[in-house]
Amino acid sequence: MGRLSVNLCGIELDNPVIPASGTFGYGHEYAELYDINVLGTFSFKGTTKDPRFGNPTPRIAECTAGLINAVGLQNPGVHQVIEQELPKLKGCFHKPVMANVSGFSVEDYVYTCSLLDAQDQVGWLEVNVSCPNVHGGGMSFGTNPASAAEVTAAVKRVAKKPVIVKLSPNVTDIVSIAKACEDAGANGISLINTLLGMRIDLRSRKPVIANTMGGFSGPAIFPVALRMVYQVASNVHIPVVGMGGVSSAEDVIEMMMAGATAVEVGAANLIDPFCCKSIIEQLPGVMDRYGINQISEIIGGVENG
Repeated sequence: MGRLSVNLCGIELDNPVIPASGTFGYGHEYAELYDINVLGTFSFKGTTKDPRFGNPTPRIAECTAGLINAVGLQNPGVHQVIEQELPKLKGCFHKPVMANVSGFSVEDYVYTCSLLDAQDQVGWLEVNVSCPNVHGGGMSFGTNPASAAEVTAAVKRVAKKPVIVKLSPNVTDIVSIAKACEDAGANGISLINTLLGMRIDLRSRKPVIANTMGGFSGPAIFPVALRMVYQVASNVHIPVVGMGGVSSAEDVIEMMMAGATAVEVGAANLIDPFCCKSIIEQLPGVMDRYGINQISEIIGGVENG
């Protein structure tokens, strides 16, 4: 067991660093830049039952210390992912991968999860009930405890792999939703997805993004993410995967002290494609600086005054 290793829902990771869904494609794109096997794992691009072109352009707006995106779950659909993307991934990544799944109905989630659950390469199902960039699905399931629990229970009935439910921060009480998912059988919780934001073009007086609003991510949201990870981890008995504005080894340590077992890195990958590799390389030095011998020992180790 190495200094950086953690156990996520019964699967050992060499380190806790995980590129977040939507920022790492299906892996083989980044494998052209470096050996992605240095990662703990990664969460591949949000996958739906049917192919999706996504939202109209423009889809990206820059912000102070972050960005807004409204890609809209563009993906080739689960069948093409299984037939084309996973075989390509197998040639460059030799660890279990996290399959991120979105849907527009409970039946959609069940169908897509059942197919991906059967794939040898898939180690976890990250069930996204929190996407703010689509209409009629995604976040609508994650803003209500009963709806989130319904999706969780339905997926658990067909899945043998660990089910990690990804939650939205765009709610009043994220703890009640996390607890509802735990009660419905979730093996883990990941949070946070993006906050909902918008920008306006002063010349045209129109929203910068064609979708009007989109998901706000980047360093600006880190304190909010950290607070929610702490709240959820303090109230559930299953692992938490923390994310939201993470861009450094210090951020990873802070997230884990708040209660995260593993940490996803999102928008930072879009700024620096080597970000996750650099964080992993820097973690041992940061651990030494703060007197940390084994990284798993600091999970939930924040001391309340």
